[in-house]
Amino acid sequence: MIVAEHRSDSGLVVSLCDDNIIGKKYSENGLVLDLSSDFYKGKKMKEEDAEKECKKAYIVNCAGKKSVELVKKLGFVTEKNIIKIKDIPFCQCLMIQNEI
Repeated sequence: MIVAEHRSDSGLVVSLCDDNIIGKKYSENGLVLDLSSDFYKGKKMKEEDAEKECKKAYIVNCAGKKSVELVKKLGFVTEKNIIKIKDIPFCQCLMIQNEI
């Protein structure tokens, strides 16, 4: 899977994308999933390493079956939080931490 990291004032944003769909663009019913943008260009990582990056992020964007399954396994999303564009699963995860 391809993992890209982006720093913002709020923290780390991670994008995950399956290797077989990176660089492509999909559209369906007015929705567009552009995996050719620089946002998704990153490093190829093993699932274990991608998991570590996701756990450090405050936002995770995922495209592809393997990537979405990873964040489901981590408990970041459920099936109802996933959309499909041209049969490609996609989701966005926002991590909220309570500080007391």
